[in-house]
Amino acid sequence: NRRYLNSLSLVSKQFLSITNRFLFSLTVYDGSTSFLGLLKRFTNLNSLALATSFYFNTEVDKILIKISCFPLKLTSLSLPHYCTIPADGLRSFSQNITTLTSLTCYQIRYLNTSDLFLIAECFPLLQELDFSYPSDSGYKNYSSYEDGVKAISLALIKLRKVNLSGFPINNQSLFHLFNNCKYLEEVIMFDCDEITNEGIASALRERPGLRSLSFSATSSNPEYREMFATSHLIDSLVSLKSLTCLALHNLNISDELLNSIAREGLPLMSLDLQSCTDYSFNGIFYLLSKCQHIQHLGLESAYFLEDQHVVQLSSLLRDLVSINLTCCQLTKSALFTLANNCPSLSEINMEMTGENVVGNSDSLGKLCVYPQLKALYLGKTSWLSDESIIMFASIFPNLELLDLNLCNDISEGICEVLRKCYKLRHLNLAYCPRVKLHGLNFVVPKLEVLDLSNTKVDDETLYVISKNCPGLLQLLLEHCNDVTEKGVKHLAENCTQLRKIKIGNSSHVKDALFFTDIRKVLC
Repeated sequence: NRRYLNSLSLVSKQFLSITNRFLFSLTVYDGSTSFLGLLKRFTNLNSLALATSFYFNTEVDKILIKISCFPLKLTSLSLPHYCTIPADGLRSFSQNITTLTSLTCYQIRYLNTSDLFLIAECFPLLQELDFSYPSDSGYKNYSSYEDGVKAISLALIKLRKVNLSGFPINNQSLFHLFNNCKYLEEVIMFDCDEITNEGIASALRERPGLRSLSFSATSSNPEYREMFATSHLIDSLVSLKSLTCLALHNLNISDELLNSIAREGLPLMSLDLQSCTDYSFNGIFYLLSKCQHIQHLGLESAYFLEDQHVVQLSSLLRDLVSINLTCCQLTKSALFTLANNCPSLSEINMEMTGENVVGNSDSLGKLCVYPQLKALYLGKTSWLSDESIIMFASIFPNLELLDLNLCNDISEGICEVLRKCYKLRHLNLAYCPRVKLHGLNFVVPKLEVLDLSNTKVDDETLYVISKNCPGLLQLLLEHCNDVTEKGVKHLAENCTQLRKIKIGNSSHVKDALFFTDIRKVLC
């Protein structure tokens, strides 16, 4: 964390020079060229992200041309969202910076096949490529992209990872990609509505060494939900003997698919079945009984799951690191079961759980302390109260992230949580109408991100935060109508580490603030 080097860098120019060498990534949030001077300081920079949506593509071209003049060895570049491909800038960049291995073109506008030829020509050493969710492209003529995808597949001989979610790819293009990219290991294809059962089955047969596959159907074609329920595709999938990561979203899968994976003994370490249907507890139990090295498990919207099922599954998950059980009918008993039976578990997501559960599992027995848990997501959970979250803070004292958004019954109890969980870095209390922080009369040293959007916080709350949260980096206050400009300014002037504050649609603050350096703006 670069924050720990800040005080050291202030001692002398020599120490500043030393700490500059430890910055390896830079994200640019504004559309100016003011950041270019930093490139002289950060000589070991290897990752650059242009996060702003530049209004004119010529600005992106100019910035890339100027960046190319610095003796950098960048390996990763992320283009701004909603810009078009900056052809001139990328050409200049590629001629002078030849070390690039990762390129992200997320939500690029007006993407066309000539852009694909350009990237194939300029960056032959790419190992990772992200073309996900192009916008405003009018790309319904999927066949027009076949030549471009083929050029990519032939030129990028070292390609290992590709994200084509929402990209206009068809069966033919997919076959080119899998057939020609001999080192391809990871493919992400969410919302690809022209890929058929036969298309993906044939492609998978071409790349038996694939290690990670992510795929989802689209709402525009419900028939695609049935793809992974067919025997032909199941056979192709289980032929991937090196598959360690499988993510299937919004699909009708079957117990036969899960049983086939189990019988083949695929070395799965990550399994995500978000919003999938038509499989049962028996199917997932059998798979986990055979694949007992799962570290990441996602069973979002598995409506059949109940607390007793979690007891049985947790006995098979000794290596589990994270689990997502959002939208399952579970109680806090399931939460404690997971913490007790999974010694490596550091992240639990149980948002929107238990809405229709009558009982609340009061017979929990003796509770222990579980120091391994670092992140807990409990947003939109109906059974949460001040008493509940205080109990969680007692048994999960090492939490670094706590998400309680849209929990209506939380109020003063959050102060006790902050007292007990002194390592907390990220706290989300958005849409918690009763939350109160006036009782925060002690220092919360490590809190960096606080989301209070759509709450009834006021200037007094901001004064309390400014006094007791010295390390705060980001504060979100959207739709907080009891906050005034005076309170915001006081907070910004006293939280000296604050880098980002967002205020939108507040009746007492004239303009929305979204600054990368709030202290500079207020001077």
